[in-house]
Amino acid sequence: MSKIIFILGGARSGKSTYALSLAKKYRKVAFVATCQPLDKEMQERIRLHKKVRPGHWKTFEEPKDIEVLSGKIGNEFDCIIIDCLTLLVSNLILDGYKDGGILKKIDAMLVNFRKKKAKVVMVSNEVGLGLVPANKLGRAFRDVAGKVNQIIAKEADEVFFVVSGIPLKLNEKRKRRCKDA
Repeated sequence: MSKIIFILGGARSGKSTYALSLAKKYRKVAFVATCQPLDKEMQERIRLHKKVRPGHWKTFEEPKDIEVLSGKIGNEFDCIIIDCLTLLVSNLILDGYKDGGILKKIDAMLVNFRKKKAKVVMVSNEVGLGLVPANKLGRAFRDVAGKVNQIIAKEADEVFFVVSGIPLKLNEKRKRRCKDA
């Protein structure tokens, strides 16, 4: 059964850098990228992100069907990084998915990843600390992204919030210890 680590933070907070640092001690790492290179600026960001990852890591580009990919990735990996859930939610909304369909994909992803032996590191933006979005689509995005974050945080073994490059541990599930008779 996998260990899930959930990393939240604002834009450019250092959450992805922290996720990479957790994975660098592993030899067999899968990096699941959810970003779609829709414009030149995003293409450049992707290029720079790839540059900082070790060359032996295997990259999977999956902007929408995370539940399918999570079922296909095998136990050959020691660590799996998903970066990031916020972009995944955005991609799904733009593809016409409603809250229920998005949450169903997230639940299926969690079920699949829990079956793996690998440590799973999930990255997402904290969307509830800013202003209320001015339009309906923005509010819908914030609401479902917030729900996704709550679901992942509840399931995660460890939850971190990254501020200015500093990871703050918010939560850790404690395993019950059996008392000797």
